[in-house]
Amino acid sequence: MKHGNISVFVPHNGCPHQCSFCNQKSITGVQYQPTPEDVDNAVYTALAFQKKYDYEIAFFGGSFTAINREYMLSLLNAAYKYVKSGDVRGIRLSTRPDAIDREVLDILKSYGVTSIELGAQSMCDEVLSANLRGHTSDDVANSSRLIKEYGFSLGLQMMTGLYKSSYDRDVYTAKRIIELAPETVRVYPTITLGGTMLGDLYLKGEYIPQTLDESVDLCALLLKMFWKNNIEVIRLGLHYSEDLKKGMLFNNYHPAFKELCESKIFIDEFRKQFGIDENACFNESVNVTVSINPKSVSKFVGQGRENIKRLALQGINVNIVQDNDIALYGLKIVG
Repeated sequence: MKHGNISVFVPHNGCPHQCSFCNQKSITGVQYQPTPEDVDNAVYTALAFQKKYDYEIAFFGGSFTAINREYMLSLLNAAYKYVKSGDVRGIRLSTRPDAIDREVLDILKSYGVTSIELGAQSMCDEVLSANLRGHTSDDVANSSRLIKEYGFSLGLQMMTGLYKSSYDRDVYTAKRIIELAPETVRVYPTITLGGTMLGDLYLKGEYIPQTLDESVDLCALLLKMFWKNNIEVIRLGLHYSEDLKKGMLFNNYHPAFKELCESKIFIDEFRKQFGIDENACFNESVNVTVSINPKSVSKFVGQGRENIKRLALQGINVNIVQDNDIALYGLKIVG
């Protein structure tokens, strides 16, 4: 059965710091603080219309284990009755790396929490400090180990293109995350929003955001790194909202960002196997047959058939053969 989240947003609640990039209203489109009744309504709606999913109730948007304890317990109580009844598989939540200790984990265990995601963002302390995160890379490592010790599923979130970061530092962060062996990862390219420190730095010319192409090149590499280490990337890029669109000062956002990265991986792999680079061009058209897993055809073709068009400009006409024996993210030139 396919996994699904029943998402309840707890925006900017529990965060003791205003991080450089954060404007929760723009990111989530939500300012309202949910009640236990909102949890009931979200579960009822999900179960009424999408029964085919194996659900977790997911508390996202803030630092769940840092919010007022009585309020946190009221939300957990509302969610836990659905775990006990078997209507949902468990509870997922996101929080800060420095808001985890054994007392908190004991509480979460008793309320049926199954998955904990930490907003690591970077594993470079200079980057964390420059972006006012208020925690260190050691906090990420220590909390991750403790979460796994308790038997929770660990998720880690990272951001690329932060202030004071770089291509190499983002790759380093991915390597450190892989060492911590989370089950899942979310990767968020930094979006520069108005009303944030990062937005002010951008307007003063002190911060240069990554372009969309730069983000795609980097995140395609990170995606391959996580795949090779059997870590599931459950999100790549922010969800679209009108508030996000309105709040952007620099437009490097794409609503299908993960697809762009996957398509980049496939065209790079094709060129590697065919022994050409992106600048190669044949005087006469060459016909090439490629074997691909049926589930990966759209990724190879690209949005708007962009990869097929790019290869055609190089003089390569591609014929696709579907083959279930090819790895999900692999391809093979067969003729």
